[in-house]
Amino acid sequence: MTEIKVVMGNKSGKSFQKLHDSSNLIGRKIGENIKGDIIGVAGYEFLITGGSDSAGFPMRKDIKIKRARILARKGVGIKTNRKGQYIRKTVAGNTIEEKTAQVNLKVIKEGSKKLEDIFGTTNKEAKTNEKAAEAKS
Repeated sequence: MTEIKVVMGNKSGKSFQKLHDSSNLIGRKIGENIKGDIIGVAGYEFLITGGSDSAGFPMRKDIKIKRARILARKGVGIKTNRKGQYIRKTVAGNTIEEKTAQVNLKVIKEGSKKLEDIFGTTNKEAKTNEKAAEAKS
C-alpha cells in the first residue's frame, strides 16, 4: 500500500504531520469522524476536513467522482479576481483513495496526551529553531 501524509490540526492552531499507511483511510469521505487509534494516536477523535491528490488537486466535499473539471465561483481551490467571475478548475473528489497524497484532520476529541508531547515540535517551530541556530553561527 502507499503512504498518505496525515496533517492533524489542534484547537490552538498548531498542526502536526505523520506518514501513515493508506489502507485504514481508503474509502473514507470528507466530513467523516475517525478514531485516532486508526492512525496511531490513541484516545483522539478526528474530523476529515480535506486533502489533496498526488497531482496536487484539492479535495472538495461536493464532488462524488475521483476527479472533475468544475466551473465555480468560490470554494475550495478557487480564487477569483472580480465579483461574479467563474473559473474552470480541476479538483479531486471527496473520497480518500490510493492516489490521495495528503489528508487534513481536525481534532474533535483530545486524548490523555497532547499532540505536542506525541510529535514534539511543529514544522514551523523546527524551522524557526534551525534559522535561529544558523544566525548564531
